[in-house]
Amino acid sequence: MKKQFDPRMHSAEHILNQTMDRMFGCGRCFSAHIEKKKSKCDYHYHRDLSDDEINGIEKRVNDVIDADLPVTEEYVSLEEAKKYYDIDRLPSDTGDNIRIVKVGDYDACPCIGPHVSSTKMIGGFRITSKSFENGVLRIRFKLKWYSRSSLKTVTKRFRTSCLNHAFPKIEDWVSKS
Repeated sequence: MKKQFDPRMHSAEHILNQTMDRMFGCGRCFSAHIEKKKSKCDYHYHRDLSDDEINGIEKRVNDVIDADLPVTEEYVSLEEAKKYYDIDRLPSDTGDNIRIVKVGDYDACPCIGPHVSSTKMIGGFRITSKSFENGVLRIRFKLKWYSRSSLKTVTKRFRTSCLNHAFPKIEDWVSKS
C-alpha cells in the first residue's frame, strides 16, 4: 500500500527544507517521516542548533506560511528536471515527465505527494524538539490550525462580536453549591 501524506504537513516539510537550506546550507532532508499529528526531518549537518537558531527557523517557516503563497505544480521533462533539481529520491518508475511543486517563489522541487493550494492553509508551524547525533540533525515538528496572523484575526473578530453582545457574569455560569 502506498503511503499517503497529509497535504498540510507535507507542504510544511517543503518550507522547512528550503528554510534549512537557506539558513544553514545543509540541503533538503535526506530522510523524513511525515504524519498528520507530528513529523520529523533528518539533515546531514556538522553540529547541533541553538535554541535561538531553532526559534529563527520556526519564525521563518511561519512567515512563509503567513505570506499566503500559492502552492502550484508544473511538469517538466526528466532531462530538464535533472538540470535544476536533485531527483535521486524520486521512485525509479517516475517516467519522463516530472512534477515540480512550487511554494510561491520560495521553494521548488520534484514531488509526488499531495499539497495545500496556499501556504495559509497549513496553519501554524512549531518545532517540538531537535537532536544531533553522528552528523545527523533531527527536527521534529507539529502544526496548529491557525497561523499567528490568522489567530490574531480570529481573536479580533471574536472580541469585536463579544463587545456587541451582553454576556452573563461569570458568577451566573458557575453553579452555586
